[in-house]
Amino acid sequence: MAMLVGGNGRLKAEMNVTPMIDVLLVLIIIFMVILPTQSEGLKAVIPQPPTPEQKPSFANPLVVTVIGDSMVQLNQEAPVSIADLDQRLRALYKSAAHHAIFVRAENDLNFERVVEVIDIARGVGIEKVALMTQ
Repeated sequence: MAMLVGGNGRLKAEMNVTPMIDVLLVLIIIFMVILPTQSEGLKAVIPQPPTPEQKPSFANPLVVTVIGDSMVQLNQEAPVSIADLDQRLRALYKSAAHHAIFVRAENDLNFERVVEVIDIARGVGIEKVALMTQ
C-alpha cells in the first residue's frame, strides 16, 4: 500500500481500490439477482388493417362511454351508474353475442374509471376490450 517515490526515500501513501471494486461488483450481482420481477399489464394487440376478403366482425358494436366519475353510457342509451354496469352488460351479453366492446372516455377523466369499466367487462366474460381514441 506504500510506494517509494523519487530518490529521497520517503513513502507516499496510495489507496488500493481493488477490494472496493470487488465489493461493488458483488453488490451489482446481488441487486441483479434479487431485483423484483417486472409487473405485467394487459396484453395489447396492435390492430391490423383488414384484408379485402374480411368482413367487419361487429354488426352492432357495443360502445361504453365513461362520463363523469360514476356514470357510463351504453351506445346511445340513458346513462347508468358504474355499479349497475355489471347487470346491464350481463343482460346485453346474454341476448346478443358481443365478442368485444369498445370503451371511450372524456378527455379530463381519471383513467382509473376506464380500468374499472374494463375490469367489469372482463368479469362479465367479454374477453376483447378495445379502447377508442378521439
